[in-house]
Amino acid sequence: MKFTAKQIAEILEGKIDGNPNEEVSKLSKIEEGVKGSLTFLSNPKYTQYIYSTKASITIVNEDFVPEFEIETTLIRVPDAYKAFSKLLEYYKQIKMNKSGIEQPSFISDSATYGDNIYIGAFSYIGDNVKIGNNVKIYPNTYIGDNVVIGNDVTLFSGVQIYYECIIGNHCVLNSGAIIGTDGFGFAPNDKGEYSKVPQIGNVILEDYVDLGAAVTIDRATLGSTVIRKGVKLDNQVHIAHNVEIGKNTVIAAQTGIAGSTKVGEGCQIGGQVGMAGHIIVGNNVKIQAQSGVGRNVKDGEILQGSPSFGYGDWNKSYVYFKNLPKIMKTINNLEKKLINNND
Repeated sequence: MKFTAKQIAEILEGKIDGNPNEEVSKLSKIEEGVKGSLTFLSNPKYTQYIYSTKASITIVNEDFVPEFEIETTLIRVPDAYKAFSKLLEYYKQIKMNKSGIEQPSFISDSATYGDNIYIGAFSYIGDNVKIGNNVKIYPNTYIGDNVVIGNDVTLFSGVQIYYECIIGNHCVLNSGAIIGTDGFGFAPNDKGEYSKVPQIGNVILEDYVDLGAAVTIDRATLGSTVIRKGVKLDNQVHIAHNVEIGKNTVIAAQTGIAGSTKVGEGCQIGGQVGMAGHIIVGNNVKIQAQSGVGRNVKDGEILQGSPSFGYGDWNKSYVYFKNLPKIMKTINNLEKKLINNND
């Protein structure tokens, strides 16, 4: 699909310097721009490239003054970075604007869905499923019985949603995300064997939750595993049964949170963090990557290490960690001197 400089300027409410009929059909970095592409300049470090770029159209800040001759058509806006981000979102919406029901796919007679639906080939939608408006379900997706999905939800290829789970409005689940798997519940018997404890709860994702690829969220043993409004989970995060993640918390890749732990609002959790079960993490907590958390955490704490402790204390201690061989050598020398003096 092609767009002219005039059309783009109208979307961004910008002003054109150059040819209003210049056309573009793709996006590019300014240093890699080619004929027919659209780019932007916001960081002064990249100013040099605007004089050599082959991009047909470049979005710039409205106060940009070229020092040399340029070939690219300019669209001037108050903030080039924000304008380009807006355009990316617009471009993504157009690119993903699929609709209709592809075949082969299976939709139970008791399932219902709203307007402007897209259901990709080889998808399965079970009994009594309720799906809202403007939902995009990409191929090879499984939706179990009695699942409820809100409006403006996107489920990318290979998403699996087990029975009776609830997905709120404006959620995005990337490929391979699995919602509602059994929690890790087993009870030992007299023979030392483990018997499975039935997991009969569900998972609830509130509005504006975004899940990366291969995220796994276990269903509750009883009740619900709950991911609150605005939570963002990176790729390969695992949330165990009966966990609750507070509003607007973000969690980086490969983090695992054990059963029945409660994480507060506005937390920032780095990659490969491990949390023990049945603990409470307060609001606005920051946990550095690869930390191990095995205790309750107060509001606003910053943690690092495994087991984790105060971020400031960890940094001070690290000075000694890395110098342990020298410190031990000094201690050994002092011990020898003391022994010699005593003799």
